[in-house]
Amino acid sequence: MIPELQNLNESEIDLLKKIPAMVTILIAGADEEISKSELKEAVNVTKIKQSKARKELLSYYKEVAPDFEESLNELLNSYPQEAEVRSKQVIEEIERLNSILTKVDKDWAVQFIESMKDIAKRVAEAAGGVFGYLSIGYEESKLIDLKMIKVPA
Repeated sequence: MIPELQNLNESEIDLLKKIPAMVTILIAGADEEISKSELKEAVNVTKIKQSKARKELLSYYKEVAPDFEESLNELLNSYPQEAEVRSKQVIEEIERLNSILTKVDKDWAVQFIESMKDIAKRVAEAAGGVFGYLSIGYEESKLIDLKMIKVPA
């Protein structure tokens, strides 16, 4: 059990655990094609965050990372193939996070949001680009700051 999430119910905790995978799918699929390099980068980042995340998030990543790849694949298979429809659905699910973040410590919530933005950026950069230039595509750049997630007041 992640101590910071003790005030949440099971479905809220489940959503919080899926957010890194949802962010991965949203950003990787923004340009319509989800590449293996983007998925691989998300798995790598999540594994690294088990030991190198912000101190407040270490217990979160220790719980999420071991099953991350499996969770990512399950979610990926559950969403529609069409990018626009998939993105809309993922954004709606990520937006459900806003009411949950008001129930946890604000500092933890802020660190969590920043960590999700870090994952988004790393996934966007994994797609490459031309000789390392323009490594974040236009569609990804519109979503990378995860504006649908609000910092609790």
